Amino acid sequence: MLRYLLTEDDVGSVRFGISPLCELGLSLRAIREPARFPLQLGWLRRTEEARARLDMTTLDGLIDERMWTPDFLNPRPSSPLTRLDDEFAALLATPPEVFRADLIAVHGHVPEIFAGSTSAALRRIVRALRQLAETCFEPYWPRMRAVLEADVVHRGRQIAQAGVAAMLNGLSSRIDYDHGVVSVRLATAGDREQAIDGNGLTLVPTMFTRRASAPIGDGPPMILYSARGQGALWENEPVANPAALAAVLGDTRAGLLSALGAPASSTELGVRFGVTASAVNQHLRALRDAGLLVSTRYGHSVLYLRSELGTALLEARTG
Repeated sequence: MLRYLLTEDDVGSVRFGISPLCELGLSLRAIREPARFPLQLGWLRRTEEARARLDMTTLDGLIDERMWTPDFLNPRPSSPLTRLDDEFAALLATPPEVFRADLIAVHGHVPEIFAGSTSAALRRIVRALRQLAETCFEPYWPRMRAVLEADVVHRGRQIAQAGVAAMLNGLSSRIDYDHGVVSVRLATAGDREQAIDGNGLTLVPTMFTRRASAPIGDGPPMILYSARGQGALWENEPVANPAALAAVLGDTRAGLLSALGAPASSTELGVRFGVTASAVNQHLRALRDAGLLVSTRYGHSVLYLRSELGTALLEARTG
């Protein structure tokens, strides 16, 4: 059990971040044991050919049989807009003593492939991860990032509506918050406590954690949790076709309105509905202009959500 101890000020400064490097490192879990990540089987199928060309000798050295990865692959993101190139630059600057300690914490020793020069080992790791990013993530990252960003927006709405405590208790069945203590039930044996002490607790949504994860060592306070909304990520979504509503809005717009009970970007919706980006944007703008959707910019994405008027229209249709 990991317990983060928060003061009143710490509770008010809980933040969210998205880390592309965390996603790369944690994706090794799904590559190692696909059966444990059924929601990512679509990604695994689509990247099978590309993964056959990866430097798996290096990548395999970054994960053990418990599915642990070293903390240097799980940096605390400074914001939801963290850039992978910046994270790679920080990774290359990892001090030798930290590099070795993080590997020993996972494997009990420094794997032979990373023995010798730390700088050479880090360059090899970054090359392997960059290849993984370019071949297996870049084609799909917009839709994956849309899910992660939509999750952050959802959690922000929870805080606004019900408070930080309710949001924290809704992150995972393995996360509990009570009277200033965030308890995370991890697979590791033993208990440890860490006071936040004004350092901030960062919450990181990810596609590759089934319940909840945290750094192995006593690094910056951070919890990685499973992002919501992954279920339909790799499937085309059939358009709901309520006849009365579709007769007014059209099949696609009626389906989009039905789907937008949770925030989503035009990129994600285009994939789910099998519609081109330009077409889905046209539909979304029309629904927004009619007052049936609201939109908000989040980083590089615009997220859409059904408005109260849109919800009332759907409820009237189903009443």
